[in-house]
Amino acid sequence: MKSTKLFLTIFLSLFTLTAFGQGTSYWQQEVEYEMDINVDAENHQFTGTQKLTYTNNSPDTLRQVYYHLYFNAFQPNSMMDVRSRTIEDPDSRVRDRIQKLPKDEIGYHHINNLTQDGDDVSYSVDGTVMKVTLNEPILPGESTVFNMEFESQVPRQIRRSGWMNKEGVEFSMSQWYPKLSEYDEDGWHPNPYIGREFHGVWGSFDVEITIDRSYVMGATGHLQNADEIGYGYAEEYDRPESQKITWHWKAENVHDFMWGADPDFTHTTAQVPDGPTLHFLYQQDTVAVNADKRSQKKLTKNWERLPEYTVRAFQFMSKNFGKYPYDKFTVIQGGDGGMEYPMGTLITGNRSFGSLVGVTVHEFIHMWYYGVLATNESRYPWMDEGFTTYTSTLTMNHLFNNESTERPHKRSYQSYFNIIEDGKQEALDTHADHFHTNRGYGTASYSTGAVFLNQLRYIIGAETFDQGMKAYFNKWEFKHPDGRDFLRVMEEESNMVLDWYYQYFIESTKHIDYGISSVVGNDQSTHITLERHALMPMPIDLMVTYQDGSKELFYMPLRIMRNAKNHEMSDVQRTIKPDWPWVNPTYTLEVDAPTSKIKKVEIDPSQRMADIDRSNNVIRMKDYIKQYKNN
Repeated sequence: MKSTKLFLTIFLSLFTLTAFGQGTSYWQQEVEYEMDINVDAENHQFTGTQKLTYTNNSPDTLRQVYYHLYFNAFQPNSMMDVRSRTIEDPDSRVRDRIQKLPKDEIGYHHINNLTQDGDDVSYSVDGTVMKVTLNEPILPGESTVFNMEFESQVPRQIRRSGWMNKEGVEFSMSQWYPKLSEYDEDGWHPNPYIGREFHGVWGSFDVEITIDRSYVMGATGHLQNADEIGYGYAEEYDRPESQKITWHWKAENVHDFMWGADPDFTHTTAQVPDGPTLHFLYQQDTVAVNADKRSQKKLTKNWERLPEYTVRAFQFMSKNFGKYPYDKFTVIQGGDGGMEYPMGTLITGNRSFGSLVGVTVHEFIHMWYYGVLATNESRYPWMDEGFTTYTSTLTMNHLFNNESTERPHKRSYQSYFNIIEDGKQEALDTHADHFHTNRGYGTASYSTGAVFLNQLRYIIGAETFDQGMKAYFNKWEFKHPDGRDFLRVMEEESNMVLDWYYQYFIESTKHIDYGISSVVGNDQSTHITLERHALMPMPIDLMVTYQDGSKELFYMPLRIMRNAKNHEMSDVQRTIKPDWPWVNPTYTLEVDAPTSKIKKVEIDPSQRMADIDRSNNVIRMKDYIKQYKNN
């Protein structure tokens, strides 16, 4: 059908053309899901109807659309199964488990009927992707309505989704419905599901889930019939006498919908001051399968303590990285570790307290760098996981009073160095599904992504970087930013040219390695020669410590930056030297002090620069002179 919202859509599209990045023509598609789901809990199956209104805000005419059918991955010989059995370092949670699933434990989506604007439409299913050939193309600014009838079987819990996870949670329902693929400036993204990341269309969800009345449920969005449902969602309620009850959920301005349910869930809440209400659903009595009473009591106590720390963590993130824009977030025990979804997360609960807080913090921070800044996780996994790793580290240090740690991201740097040493490094600009090893994906996305940010903080300065992170969030919330969009924000904040940094560190595996070649002086001055040993250029902070204990920082901007960062240390004098042209392998600077007055010379004392060999970054003049005399 032709949309009655055509004028509004065109108006909004024109607005976005002038307001945002990705060139000067940013746009994004829109979906409205209405789903009615009836769950057969005993057999782990459900039937459903889905009405999907799809608005084409692109400048392109669309003649086909694609759906993701994620549950089809949990079948023997699926792409996920083959990949998990043939990759060099398989995920221990998967390995050959899919291959061994009996028929009543596999996952599937069977599409029984599909129409476009009331007429049957042609479609074909290939694994986890369904292609729909449209009866009528969707013109720019127009909408169409798809109505679907389907039946699905929930797989035995192996990877993220499924029934009966290792801790006894019955339903972990993520990537559980036929989901329309995203179409953006790079075209369609109907990537087969092999166990990595996701990308979704911004929109709204109106979902009714009918299930046995014994189940307690948490989900994306807001429960519309809390008084009817009760059981922790209303102070007073009358439990329906029928065998099943219907949970009615609505969510606005999200790009996915998740739910979890179990008969043994305890439901508690906590309020973030000037922030969201937090919901926690966990198995108070059976949080650890086969746990003894003492262990059980400890694990339950961990969940009881978790809300306090989660509240503080939300406050820290909203203050430092942008205000969380929703009024709700839900932590649900389930899944196979920890995974983020809009307005909620599924996490395993059989953990120490530190681990429970850590996984909760990591997953809810994804609401910033996935939920609100909805980067294509598959295409830019380092933006999703790397940004979250970086901010999670700072948040955890804040929660556990470790903010004075000089190098909070040390573990990320070490992981990056280790994979280079082992010869397994892969470029960050690799699609998540196409890393050669799981380790290559994990190190690039989590660790090296965090290094990218902390090293950028070194390049443009701490204060400018921190301001840039907030500006990035405020400019791109509820959109699909990519790496270049982030870079543009940081260039605007720093008034620097930073494309070289992106090209070297994101798009290649070139390394940084600087050293001090020589320190030569007389009674008046000292000449220090620096050398670039590897291919990646960087601006250089050089700290000179004098014999009297005083220090002076010498700063050599990289010429292609076209600017210099602000001074970061108020208690240390800084001298800016001429720019270092990146083609020059060496650079000699003059210090107005005799060599005899210099105690130590060090490149990048903050160690934010990911120099792969720091053995030549520091010269202690006493040892240097002794070595020179011996030679």
